[in-house]
Amino acid sequence: MATGVVAPETATHELPRAMGLRDLVLFNIVAILSLRWFATAAAAGPHSVSLWVLAGLLFFVPQGLAVSHLASRYPNEGGIYFWTKRAFGEGHGFLCGWCYWVNNILYYPNLLMSTAVVGTYVFGRGGTGMESNWSYVLPATLGALWLAVALNIVGLKTGRWLQNLGAVGSYLPGVLLVSLGVYAAFTRPPATPMSLETLIPDLGDWSSLNLWASIAFAYAGLELCAVLGDEVRDPRRTLPRSILISAPLIAFLYIAGTVSVLWLIPTGEVNIVSGFLQALAVGASEAGVVLAWLAPAAAAMFVIGNIGGVGAWLTGPARVAFVIGLDRYFPPAFGRVHPRWKTPYVAILTQAVLASLFLLLSVLGRGTTVEKAYLVILDTMLLVYFIPYIYLFLCYLTDRLRGAAVGESPGGRAKAGVIGLSGLALTLLAMVIATVPPAGTEEPWLFRLKVIGGAGAFVLLGGILYLRGRR
Repeated sequence: MATGVVAPETATHELPRAMGLRDLVLFNIVAILSLRWFATAAAAGPHSVSLWVLAGLLFFVPQGLAVSHLASRYPNEGGIYFWTKRAFGEGHGFLCGWCYWVNNILYYPNLLMSTAVVGTYVFGRGGTGMESNWSYVLPATLGALWLAVALNIVGLKTGRWLQNLGAVGSYLPGVLLVSLGVYAAFTRPPATPMSLETLIPDLGDWSSLNLWASIAFAYAGLELCAVLGDEVRDPRRTLPRSILISAPLIAFLYIAGTVSVLWLIPTGEVNIVSGFLQALAVGASEAGVVLAWLAPAAAAMFVIGNIGGVGAWLTGPARVAFVIGLDRYFPPAFGRVHPRWKTPYVAILTQAVLASLFLLLSVLGRGTTVEKAYLVILDTMLLVYFIPYIYLFLCYLTDRLRGAAVGESPGGRAKAGVIGLSGLALTLLAMVIATVPPAGTEEPWLFRLKVIGGAGAFVLLGGILYLRGRR
């Protein structure tokens, strides 16, 4: 074709099936597991452990069952976009894909800047002010982003190793922290008192429950692997198996890691940025492990894990944009496949350029109205991020309750209804909680207006783009 765009029915067939079961298990781990959530949860207190368990049972498990069912029946490239389009039509499919794609572009700066902060500990410069020096932060974040971009463009046969290495870099330090926490549990009482009373969250305390949205966000991402449907070997079997293996590993480490931080450090002293390394240092000191090499090594693995996470979240949403481009709701160039590496390179590059612009705004705009605007956008994105999950559970309910393949998920229609409605209800609850202003907000009504209005603006922009694409 003169435009260089491949016909939709043949384009995804050009993508090589590079991903096997091991790759997908590691892909899920690096996409979902982030060590920074240990500190975020622990800083809120012991009740965060109960929230991890509840969110795991009521959101993470339903999410895994829904994705496994849909991926085994419809293992198409684009995943959640394709499922929504199939169940509810082109318009809803586009809105789901648009929300999924755009919120991830705004997510990269947050992840990359936390990576840059922890990166200072690799060179023994943690806490020296280097982490707030833009001449370090900007090159470090952009360098990490474009490394992930380059590996994504040359294809999953090569790029998957960034994700695989990142998964190991995320999981091993977490296991080490849990091991040190277990050692401490046998040698001394917890630094943070834990009792039945402190473990139960106060349902009347909205500032405490605000953590729920963050924990749901931390558990989200099992649908990402299904976006790569046409690049997975034997996807109907491999995708559900990868979820079955990876999901328990992720949930275990989130819960055990948070308990370990609480056992090693008083909750009031946990730094939400570097709390993981704080706890590791305390645990290693008590266990007699040499800190001179442990802290830099753990920080290096943390950085590798985060860069692998960026690679994973570049890979998935770019495929959604690629398939939307094939459907001509995005410019047709999004549907181009690289002639040599057989990757959706235009979608990947567009994503990277937009993410770089937001990085520049967030780093160079610190302390200005630009920073305040970016923080509001981040709060808005939490609402936008969960919109595809509403569609995910609705797709699952629609497919199961219409009687499709009743035997493929446990318990028939009644249990399918419980699974889907649980996930849907918890998603909606997380969205409601995300509109609750943080403690100390001077004008709560203005915060709500900005967050809800901003999310509405992104949805409206998506609607305008869809209508333009239909012409």
